[in-house]
Amino acid sequence: MTATPEPRDLRVLPDPAAVAEAAARELFAAAHHAVRERGTFTLALSGGSTPKRLYSLLAQQDRPFFAEFPWAKTEVYFGDERFVLPDHADSNYRMAHEALLAHVPVPPASIHRVRTELATPEASAHDYEGRLPRPAFAAHPPIPALDLVLLGMGKDAHTASLFPDTTALAETTRLVVANFVPKLDAHRVTFTLPLINHAQAVLFLVTGADKAAPLSCVLAGPSPSLPASLVQPVSGRLTWLVDAAAAKAL
Repeated sequence: MTATPEPRDLRVLPDPAAVAEAAARELFAAAHHAVRERGTFTLALSGGSTPKRLYSLLAQQDRPFFAEFPWAKTEVYFGDERFVLPDHADSNYRMAHEALLAHVPVPPASIHRVRTELATPEASAHDYEGRLPRPAFAAHPPIPALDLVLLGMGKDAHTASLFPDTTALAETTRLVVANFVPKLDAHRVTFTLPLINHAQAVLFLVTGADKAAPLSCVLAGPSPSLPASLVQPVSGRLTWLVDAAAAKAL
């Protein structure tokens, strides 16, 4: 029997600050639910400027998001990474560490960064796939159902490091792959669609007028040329938090 996806939840908020606030509430609720149900919360972070605002909010010690979040029971992963060393200015890990992880009591052993110091992007991807949490009982190959995958969307409708016309989009069995992006002349390591679409919840954060046209196209329906439109959770919840500028073409 094929699982029926949960209905899409699209919320239009006034500005990026309101998007960050709503996202913090989503993470807070998802974390507490996961800990009640399974004793741990598995979270995949995203790179980019919009999530950075969220991370800074979560790290504010005078907010309940900080004081009451189950940080000690949270396992942190990364939905994608640039193939640069972790202290590089372009590193998603570095951004998340500086904005969030250095300021909250997540155990260091629970922060699972992509080991980009390995020799090749392919080696980093293979290593990262091997370090994902594996379900005790599952089909073969087993696909983890991460509690929440946080995503952004680029002006070309890419998400994670799944860019239009790149090989990672066609992957059906691997969970993490190396992906060369010709237009950027850059190597990335990224979650694949099978892994993203098995999450318990996927949360998109989209802000800015430059996202209005691609967002309208993505929400119109799946298309291979619009990677974000291919995020269709198998049985999890899909939520879009967008600001008014990004929603103006809807």
